[in-house]
Amino acid sequence: MKAAVLFSGGKDSTMAVYKAMKDGWTVEYLLSMHSENPHSYMFHVPNIHLTQLLSQAMGIPLIQAETPGMKEEELEDLRKALSELKDKGVEAIFTGAIHSQYQKSRIDQLCQELGLESIAPLWHRDPQEYMEEIIELGFEVVITSVSAEGLDESWLGRVITRELLEELRGLHEKYGLHLAFEGGEAETLVTDGPLFKKKLEILDSEKVWNFDNGHLIIKDAQLVEKD
Repeated sequence: MKAAVLFSGGKDSTMAVYKAMKDGWTVEYLLSMHSENPHSYMFHVPNIHLTQLLSQAMGIPLIQAETPGMKEEELEDLRKALSELKDKGVEAIFTGAIHSQYQKSRIDQLCQELGLESIAPLWHRDPQEYMEEIIELGFEVVITSVSAEGLDESWLGRVITRELLEELRGLHEKYGLHLAFEGGEAETLVTDGPLFKKKLEILDSEKVWNFDNGHLIIKDAQLVEKD
């Protein structure tokens, strides 16, 4: 069974790769959509350029597609990429959707039209249990953008640990923050984990802050051998 994963380098798409493999699928390709629009409704934008290194770290070929990122129109760019994957023998598309009906419904529709199976293994997972699983499995997840009350500049670049999850629980109780950031509260980058043959090492980065939101620009990174 051949699959591809819509891949951004964040925790959810990386977990989708993990779940696909655990369920017996052969992940033939990672698909990264590079949006020119930083406010794309469909696609993760921060540090998307690092998917090339991450694909090497996992030993899975990467296919990259460009899109202007305009609402709804970007779906046609995704359709073309999915069609190419089907031509390469891919039977299913995995995504890291958890609660976003907007994204999932559109990908489901495209896959149905193209004769592909659409699989979202994280769909409606309990946020706390999900975050705990990420930590238990040994994924190293770096917070690369924040845009929610309670998350300030100091959160940029932090790694998700049990201690950090406790802090998030407090923010969830106080502000209603989604523990898995599914409301767009934050974006992440996975730098290591059980799928990785090598680890991503961040060499140079810069924090950009805009009053109540910000992101971490990773300027330079490399793959290094794991201990």
